Amino acid sequence: MDSASILQHPRRNLGSRHRSQADRFVKLAKKDPERKDENLAWAEQNAQQAVLYDFTDERNWRCLAEIKHMRQDGEGLSLVLEDLFVVLGRDPNQLGQLKGVNHMEVGLELLEAAFITDSLEPEIWFNKMDSDSLDNFAIRCKSLDFTDQRANIVYGRRLERIRNAGHEEIFIELVHHLLAHRPANHELWMELGRLHERRGEVDQAWLCYDHVQQIRPTEPVRDLFLARLKGAMDGEESIPWSGPSLETRADFLSRMQNLSQTVSVVPVEENEELEEEPVDADLKRLQDLIEAGEVAEAFFMARSLFTSGESWAEEWMLKAQSML
Repeated sequence: MDSASILQHPRRNLGSRHRSQADRFVKLAKKDPERKDENLAWAEQNAQQAVLYDFTDERNWRCLAEIKHMRQDGEGLSLVLEDLFVVLGRDPNQLGQLKGVNHMEVGLELLEAAFITDSLEPEIWFNKMDSDSLDNFAIRCKSLDFTDQRANIVYGRRLERIRNAGHEEIFIELVHHLLAHRPANHELWMELGRLHERRGEVDQAWLCYDHVQQIRPTEPVRDLFLARLKGAMDGEESIPWSGPSLETRADFLSRMQNLSQTVSVVPVEENEELEEEPVDADLKRLQDLIEAGEVAEAFFMARSLFTSGESWAEEWMLKAQSML
């Protein structure tokens, strides 16, 4: 895991420590009016660190927002809310609430309303669910943006809670949306692979483990799965299984590529016929996707091409993979 990924994994102890420091400086600011601005500045700095280290603790967001309000920083409060809504999947309805409002007047109310309807704590969030709200969540989930690693973690935990409650089909359906937006989430791929393996869905388990081994070559999870499978088949009169068919792999990669397009759409540019040497349409599409920053879609497209025998696509697959 690279340093950026480590930083964006919640570390509750560090978050709580910085929030406690922020609270101390807020108290000092209230006791000493002459040094109020200085102490609030230190409080804000610690509150920002609290959110950075643990974005899953609502108390950290609340602490930072209240300090922004105390400093009469309406623009800063707006940015805190915007960042929170990114963590919550860039819901258009939530983002729309930030337009044309006085954040000094309603900013803290918007924060609390977000936590009431969309708690960051998966257990609290799930306890408010019934069959109708779960169906609505499934519909809503398909339109959200999970490219931000923090959003991927928050919703990944929600989906794990749904799976633990016995809703495996909903978990399998929705988890693909998270993974399409952030293919590098190897932990979630592993969870999905284990679930498919327990359910006896060999092809799907292999596809998940194969993806993990592709992005993390030092973890031979696909090879270990094949070894387990071979061990289970020993003594049985059956044809050794060596992996899903090419058609199954291509269909899987195509579906993941399509799901990754839901975040933003990079238009397909039609080249006018020129006397110059023609450019391969797939190559041009990969170039456009990389330039637009749509590396998840580029990765799945390049891998699909490579799996289908287009050896030239391996270079683009590895390039996109390095950018995930």
